[in-house]
Parts: sequence; structure tokens; C-alpha cells
Amino acid sequence: MHSNHHYNKKLKNNANELRSLSVSRAEKFLWKGLKKGQQGVKFKRQRPIKYFIVDFFAQEIGLIIEIDGNSHYQKAEYDEYRQKELLKLGYEILRFSEGDVLQNIGGTLESIQYAVRCLKNNDDLTSPPPCPPSKGGRLMQ
Repeated sequence: MHSNHHYNKKLKNNANELRSLSVSRAEKFLWKGLKKGQQGVKFKRQRPIKYFIVDFFAQEIGLIIEIDGNSHYQKAEYDEYRQKELLKLGYEILRFSEGDVLQNIGGTLESIQYAVRCLKNNDDLTSPPPCPPSKGGRLMQ
């Protein structure tokens, strides 16, 4: 289990505000699939970690899920820095575009289920799943 020492209480109010605003349609859509607990781990939404607020986080296995919207392309350099910092802390990151989530929620959830299984079993996430989902995210190492 990952410890909670990276949780940043100073960002709690910002995270609460983001949760109440439901940042994007894709996040709302994915949250419905994650909060039902069907993934086998508990996810939290808009979770403060160090200096960042991540879209979704499963502390038990150290998995961060990020949804990249249109603004992602305008801030690609910052996102790259942010990702490197989170990876240094030992987290795994799964990224999806808004289109992946909205157009193929089944494939998106399959990719997440695969990542959860791998992390629970301490398997290597860099190898592709035996039967890859029709669409889905990218595991970033």
C-alpha cells in the first residue's frame, strides 16, 4: 500500500472546488465507472499529491488516471514536468484523451481494469495486455 505522505493538505480546498465544478464531461463520465468500485480498488477524484491535483487516484496501488482535454495540448510542457515529478514519487500514470473516455468508455474501463490487475499482482505494466482493449489509455513510465 502506498503511504499518504504525498497528500498535500494545502491543496485540499482547491481539490474540493474542482470536484464540485466537475471539471469536464469526460471526468464525470469516467467517475461513474470508477466510483462503483468495479475496478477492485477505491478511486478518489481530484486528489492533491505533492504540488499537483490529479484527476483520479487509487492510493492502494499508486495508480493515477489523467484525462487530457483540449487544454492539454496548450500546456504539454507543464504536463510533462508534472508527470515526471509524479513518476519520481513512485506512482503509475494512465492517461486518456477526452475522446477515448466519451467515445469508448468500455475500452477505457478495460484498460483501467488491466492496470489495476497488474499493479495488484506486481506485474510489469510496460508489456501490453494479452488481449488489448479496442481503445484506451497509455501507460506512462
